[in-house]
Amino acid sequence: MRNAEGAPGPTGGEAPNPEETYGADPALDQPPGVNAVSVLLSFGKCLGALLPVYLAGYFGFSISLVVFGLMVYMGWKCTREGKETRLRAALHQLEQEQDLTGTRIFRSKRDLPTWVNFPDVEKVEWLNKVLQQAWPFLGQYTEKLLLETVAPSLRASSPHLQTLSFTRISLGDKALKVVGVKAHTEMDRRQVMLDLYLSYVGDVEINVEIKKYFCKAGVKGIQLHGMLRVILEPLIGDVPLVGAVTMFFIRRPRLDINWTGLTNLLDIPGLNVMSDTMIMDAISSFLVLPNRLTVPLMADMHVAQLRSPLPRGIVRIHLIEADALAPKDTYIKGVMKGKSDPYAVLRVGTQTHTSRTIDNNLSPHWGEMYEVIVHEVPGQELELEVFDKDPDQDDFIGRMKMDLGAVKKAGVLDEWFTLKDVQSGRVHLRLEWLSLLPSADRLEEVLQKNLTVSSKTADPPSAAILVVYLDRAQELPLKKGNKEPSPMVQLSVQDTTRESKTCYSSSSPVWEEAFSFFIQDPRKQDIDIQVKDDDRALTLGSLCIPLSRLLMVSDLTMDQWFQLDSSGPASRIYIKAILRILWLNDAAPPTTPVSPSPSVLVPGEAGGDEEEGVKPGVSPGGVSVTPTPPITRPQHTNPEQSFASEGVLRIQLLQAQNLVAMDNFMMVKGKSDPYAVIRTGGVAFRSRVIKENLNPTWNEMFEVILTELPGQEVQCELFDKDLDKDDFLGRFKVSLKDIITSQYINQWYSLADVKSGRVHLILEWLPRMTETARLDQVLQYQSQVSYVNQAVLSSALLFVWVERAHSLPMKKSGKEPKAGVELTLKNTSHRTKVCDRSNAPEWEEGFSFLVHDPREEILFVKISHSWGMPLGSLVLPLREVLTGPDLVLDRWFNLDGAQSDSQILLRVALKILVSRETECGRGEVSATPLGEEGEMQDQPVPTPELSAANQDLRHRGVPVQGAVDHDNSSVGQVKLSLSYSSDENRLVIIVYACRRLPSCAKDGSDPYVSLILQPDKSRATKRKTNVKKKDLNPEFNERFDFELSLEESRRRKLELAVKNSVSFMSRERELIGKIHIDLAQLDLTSGVTQWYDLKEETT
Repeated sequence: MRNAEGAPGPTGGEAPNPEETYGADPALDQPPGVNAVSVLLSFGKCLGALLPVYLAGYFGFSISLVVFGLMVYMGWKCTREGKETRLRAALHQLEQEQDLTGTRIFRSKRDLPTWVNFPDVEKVEWLNKVLQQAWPFLGQYTEKLLLETVAPSLRASSPHLQTLSFTRISLGDKALKVVGVKAHTEMDRRQVMLDLYLSYVGDVEINVEIKKYFCKAGVKGIQLHGMLRVILEPLIGDVPLVGAVTMFFIRRPRLDINWTGLTNLLDIPGLNVMSDTMIMDAISSFLVLPNRLTVPLMADMHVAQLRSPLPRGIVRIHLIEADALAPKDTYIKGVMKGKSDPYAVLRVGTQTHTSRTIDNNLSPHWGEMYEVIVHEVPGQELELEVFDKDPDQDDFIGRMKMDLGAVKKAGVLDEWFTLKDVQSGRVHLRLEWLSLLPSADRLEEVLQKNLTVSSKTADPPSAAILVVYLDRAQELPLKKGNKEPSPMVQLSVQDTTRESKTCYSSSSPVWEEAFSFFIQDPRKQDIDIQVKDDDRALTLGSLCIPLSRLLMVSDLTMDQWFQLDSSGPASRIYIKAILRILWLNDAAPPTTPVSPSPSVLVPGEAGGDEEEGVKPGVSPGGVSVTPTPPITRPQHTNPEQSFASEGVLRIQLLQAQNLVAMDNFMMVKGKSDPYAVIRTGGVAFRSRVIKENLNPTWNEMFEVILTELPGQEVQCELFDKDLDKDDFLGRFKVSLKDIITSQYINQWYSLADVKSGRVHLILEWLPRMTETARLDQVLQYQSQVSYVNQAVLSSALLFVWVERAHSLPMKKSGKEPKAGVELTLKNTSHRTKVCDRSNAPEWEEGFSFLVHDPREEILFVKISHSWGMPLGSLVLPLREVLTGPDLVLDRWFNLDGAQSDSQILLRVALKILVSRETECGRGEVSATPLGEEGEMQDQPVPTPELSAANQDLRHRGVPVQGAVDHDNSSVGQVKLSLSYSSDENRLVIIVYACRRLPSCAKDGSDPYVSLILQPDKSRATKRKTNVKKKDLNPEFNERFDFELSLEESRRRKLELAVKNSVSFMSRERELIGKIHIDLAQLDLTSGVTQWYDLKEETT
């Protein structure tokens, strides 16, 4: 037993000390002076309590401030007393555990120790005795750590903390207790898995003081309860028998902290929940799944793979519906009961998903799908809570919890689960266990199955999961001033981006981290890796790995060094990428339960009138369709004649030449930092800035939806980027009518209003088709092209005509709504006008969207009252439109979250955009486009500093229109740009890429390009590119400048050789092919860019 000050009470026959005895009068043995001081202190406290009231009256403040302060103080006092009561009760229970176990106090099973509840959980009193014996020494170590390590670090971190010091450090007498241990023997035989049920009710006391600001803060008492999983792996046949120890909490532990000093403010109502949540989040970031603490016991252990092993599996959660939920919305101060606006929150570890809100419904139908990663089974649980959405605080409707190990055993669980802690309510879930397959044999089958999965969430079902182990990098480039960088890595797959930690001041950083990504189609997606400095502004290197490459390797795993692009010559990164196909074994699916509400269709329900497994009233894509509308309503839409008349203009900004130099310093002629601004149809596009270059190469793509109107133009202006005002570099205009008439223009345009300069553009007005067969061809072409601005080409144009709605729900006040429609496709949204009050509004408006892949994208239609209260919604996968006649759907659609007969009349039409480039890829167009001067034109490859392709990966260049015919004697081709810069007085040769090179060994070739300007063969006229490892279609994107006059350049002949990098003793063929170009035969002032055939050298 302890008194209020924490001192031990009297025991045995000892004479009690007056200062340590409860109820003793402290004034009996004290001199009168001490009593006077006590009286003065009491008077000072009373004066301090009354001072705020006096000041409030003196300065004329409202009495409400005093009342508010009193309320805050009372709340703080209540929270403090509650914490102290819980701490005292926990300490008493811990001391009397053995005696209280058999008493009436523990009638509830949840109050019993873990070893009493579960027979497979063992009691380990011997371990607790060891911990109790070692606890004082652990306290000494903690004190030494805080005083000698933590305190100096805190003082050095900020000038405001220079006077920080720990005034008291004590872990107390109460040691951490392990109330039970469970050993899992049914798991992997190469590991030992233990579950430790921890309970710490400690009288720890740690006080901190900052003398400069007279601040004191601290902790006096902590409670922590949770289950810690400890994994000993791998087991090895050498001392210490275990390679590493990994520990983590499967679920968040329960934490309660008793603050003292200035941190008492954290016990104010509102702040206490926030502070505890922040501390719990900090603990979760280290010790709650998927985060793990790994301590290697041997050298050369792959710590990243131990910290983040491959998941046990994936659980696909179908949140279908709920029934008999409790009504939480009341009217007239609770006299009349209403309904609820339910939504669900699903948690698995740190993964959280929130459903949409269904207004005014006690039997909501969500029809949503989520996917969660399962790291540990048994152990990880699915927690589902249902709430009623309110403007202030959401009301609790119920919860359920289940171990995901049951889903793994069953494969598929389709059940109704009763909600706990409420009087009524249940929720219908379909849980599917997806196994991880190390082979791509069933990928096509998985993709076909996923097409049949219907969901009202934006994310389509995943076909695979990608785990990337980021190990280390070497020889990263230095920053300006030869300073060591502080590298971090950004990994991106589609719209998902993860970031690694930052390794400070190191050009050879070690991260040892792992990242997971859900993959919808590994054949079309890739992972982009950017190594950046910690300020995210300086890129140290990049890498792009197509996931299709993983599909071609054994075990779907790549574990190797990768050369970094746009980096140093020896810069590389070590990565292990693992792809696993998600397989659902649904050979014997369970019987679907019958919905308690006959009006609600449950996915998977079977009826007597169904044909081929299709639900009545539901289309194959899962969008509800009503029976034939009443005759009084129109069956189809009646759009305006101008509907669906828009087209798509594709603008490719390639390069510029001979721009005016605007940056001049001290009478010395400099260069420019050019960028382009393209305007058309009220839309403006801006290119990136190319530093110090009068012949910039952009290779950027832009798309815009335009309506053909008289007088429309495409205007392009160039500027020089400056710190103050950007300088004008020229402009030109192109008539939209000319573009539509020509369909395709590949041309150099001279800049007006300046002395010199021209710009190379490709302008294409895309034909629109309704042939579904063309879509695969278009998507295949898109997967083969890349642009520096990372533009993703559109494959289709979507038109939506919003006609009218029927039987929309009334407002809660009983009035008709002012309805408006919002259409959303990915990041693009359009809104209709807001109609006057009506439950059958008419909008009659049309909209258009650019679509990248109609097989995967979803159109969201939301109707709301004045953009506030939802009136209904529709989720329409565009793959539904692909099944319609002429790619058109024109009908009434049911609205979700509304009345049973609420509908909207839409016309949705798709047009496939077939580019000329796509046709050329099929060999249907063989004409070579010519530029202004008649030279052969070609699309340049991205610049070397910004190219996203990696030499270690497959070739992803832009298809070329102006390619030289490839004859039988050719051994591949090389793409060159030859020009003379009059402003710089130098010959410029750019080596872009090679293609179709022969293989010089079993595993390919290591090509590079060597250049010699004959007749000289000195070092000044010799150049060579970097070596591209194992690549028969390498991209170089390297520029070489030769300080020669124009006359001297014309007397030269270029000898270019593509060679295979071989060792001194290798028998592999070194020379791949050669070309000889007489520069006198070329117009160097205009410049020539084209592909050249390589020839084998004959002896």
